[in-house]
Amino acid sequence: MGEFVSVEIIDQIATIRLDRPKMNALNRQVQEEIAECARLVDADPMVAAVIIYGGERVFAAGADIKEMAVMSYADMARHSSALQSCFTAVAEIGKPVIAAITGYALGGGCELALCADFRVAGESAKLGQPEITLGIIPGAGGTQRLPRLVGPAKAKDLIYTGRHVDAAEALAIGLVDRVVPDDEVYTAALELAATFVGGPAVAIRAAKQAIDHGLETDLDTGLEIERIQFSGLFATEDAKEGMGAFAEKRRPKFTGR
Repeated sequence: MGEFVSVEIIDQIATIRLDRPKMNALNRQVQEEIAECARLVDADPMVAAVIIYGGERVFAAGADIKEMAVMSYADMARHSSALQSCFTAVAEIGKPVIAAITGYALGGGCELALCADFRVAGESAKLGQPEITLGIIPGAGGTQRLPRLVGPAKAKDLIYTGRHVDAAEALAIGLVDRVVPDDEVYTAALELAATFVGGPAVAIRAAKQAIDHGLETDLDTGLEIERIQFSGLFATEDAKEGMGAFAEKRRPKFTGR
């Protein structure tokens, strides 16, 4: 689609591919192209799952520091909202999203991976939020999504120090979900994505919204979000098919309606 970010759809699995040599630095153009691709795959009823992939060498080494270095407070005050909204577009894809992480996922690259539902990393991958070493803090969701994923203490460790973690530590703290040999990262992501093809798409979207929105509020409000999503699914064809198939002892054939 764009100059640096494209979408390929095969067998109902969409791959959002970053390709800005040589480290996939996330400048403003790349951010906007990511958001455009995210909205495209979210709206496409033929897409069952999404993979975000930076290629065999690197996921994304972070924001374009040269671009940021010349920005004033007024510049960044205007741009920061757009920056966050680009990443939020990925987080709001109503389908399972898998980050296939090779090489570095640092700064904005790590924040992009945090927007996914699942993270598959290569054995030599490095993740981190090194913004503090530049005298700033993460600005594309790192201070919010990272502690929600790994807990506040681990998030503070990574953000306060700016240190990189290897794949083994990332797995141990819950920053990634699976570690595989470097040359198997994309294949492993495809295998995970394939498990959602043919599934009840409306129910998966409802589950994602209930979990994500519920985490932002108190338990009582979260339970109400769940109740509304749960009840609404009884108006879908997939719910009737799923329960009918259970009663008839056969495999359901979901249509996403």
